[in-house]
Amino acid sequence: MKSRIEREKETAEQMIRLFCRHKEHHETICESCAELIEYAKARLDHCKFGEAKPTCKSCPTHCYKPEMREKMKTVMRYAGPRMLFYHPIAALRHLFHR
Repeated sequence: MKSRIEREKETAEQMIRLFCRHKEHHETICESCAELIEYAKARLDHCKFGEAKPTCKSCPTHCYKPEMREKMKTVMRYAGPRMLFYHPIAALRHLFHR
């Protein structure tokens, strides 16, 4: 079974890819979205809460740089509701672990 951090990485990547493809209309992942995926994964790798981490929205420590945090908020606002259609299991798991 995958760890919570690994599942969070997958969910973040799915959301960013969904945003890039449908909102930005790119057939392949663009450079800024690829950077956001790598940044999110690096932040999750270094999360001080480890497997007990809360969702980023409710975390007392914001480890994202302000510009990346804004980009991720934009991605999540767009992709979050659409995840139920494109990645329903990941969406439900994410909602359950809030």
